[in-house]
Amino acid sequence: MSKPFDYSKWDNIELSDDEDDVHPNIDRESWFRMKHRSRVEREDREEADKKKIHDEMAKANLRIKEIAKILSKASSSSAGDDDSDSDDDLEDLDGLRAELKALQAANDGNQAKLDHYEKNKKWNVDNLCHVVEERTIVNTNVGESKFSESGFALPSEAETAAAAAANDKELENNEEGGVPSMELSAAQIADDNETKTTTKSKTSSAVGKTSNTKATTRSTPKLMQPQPNENINSVAVSMMSYHDFTEKYADVVEEFMAIKSLDRSKEFLLQKGDILLQENASNYLLLASLEDEMNGFHEKMKLVARQSQIISNIAELAKSLQRHPGNVIVPFFQRMEDKQLYAGFMEGVNQFIKRIEVRAVQKKAEIEEERLREAREKGADAEDAVDISEIPREQRLGPGGLDPLEVFETLPESMQEAFESREKEKLEEALRSMPLEEAEYHMNRCIASGLWNA
Repeated sequence: MSKPFDYSKWDNIELSDDEDDVHPNIDRESWFRMKHRSRVEREDREEADKKKIHDEMAKANLRIKEIAKILSKASSSSAGDDDSDSDDDLEDLDGLRAELKALQAANDGNQAKLDHYEKNKKWNVDNLCHVVEERTIVNTNVGESKFSESGFALPSEAETAAAAAANDKELENNEEGGVPSMELSAAQIADDNETKTTTKSKTSSAVGKTSNTKATTRSTPKLMQPQPNENINSVAVSMMSYHDFTEKYADVVEEFMAIKSLDRSKEFLLQKGDILLQENASNYLLLASLEDEMNGFHEKMKLVARQSQIISNIAELAKSLQRHPGNVIVPFFQRMEDKQLYAGFMEGVNQFIKRIEVRAVQKKAEIEEERLREAREKGADAEDAVDISEIPREQRLGPGGLDPLEVFETLPESMQEAFESREKEKLEEALRSMPLEEAEYHMNRCIASGLWNA
């Protein structure tokens, strides 16, 4: 029968130095330090004694080997000639045997001391275990970011190379089959866009003349629209330029912009996340919300702004969790089920809407300034300028049916001076000096009368 494991060595586990066995009249911290120092000093004394014993045993073992060698030679020589040994040699051999016996007895005594130390060793947190192997692993890619500044995932070098190789292979297959390549289609679209430019808003001066306003429209090309069963490569999408992205996936982003339900937005993102969770899509939503506000579609702008913030918040959450944005769509909408978190999200949306409103006013002023600058360069301020007061009222009515002269007279004095001087800085200063609702009221009347064209 095998001998059972001896657990007696664990009977001498020493309690921690910070045990609550201190007298109330003794300082606790001083008591802990004293106990720790006493234990360390005791262990140091034991280790020094063990080292001394090991050194003595090593010297004794060396002497024992020498004596054993001498006795072995003496016994072999005496076996050949018993009468040749003198009395002195016999006495030396007896002395060596006595020394050998004494050294062995000393070793036995030292070994007994070592066994005693080992058996009665006090185990504590410092000697219960020791490090067998230790190594440090350095991550050489720790300085590389997998996300852009806005939080969208960036493709790795391997993914970029794979996408480029797949694109080259597709181009080769298209050329062999006589199908125009995607680059050629993009070039044709670019040429077509140069001939069919997006209509811009035309502005008129405050007192000089009026003109009909034309709302800016977003054109959705249809030459490169994705098919329903198309296998979309998110890496290839992220590598697209903004122009190529809008040419191919504008309809997908427009469809997402029109979704009012959060549940439907979640489902759509799960289906089209490879397209929508890209920085180009986020930029498209931002520009669309600004364009809608400038064109007077305030309610539509609010919906687009909310959808834009959904994309931005998913990207920020993915960046904080160091995960791909597609993997945090469900966690994000689960958070939206919490009323407090949803209220915080909507507060951020409202702040974003306010920034869009302010930027829309500034953008309109910039467009007007640019128009005036071009008009001055073309001689629009020449002597042949027509006095608006001489035009019949029915003809000078603005696109909203208001008379610009009547609207001008109702404007605050600061805005009248700004329109008369045609200085954008004065107009912006005048608008900032009044409440937002009042500024919007006057600007809407100016647009409706033709004093300001959106």
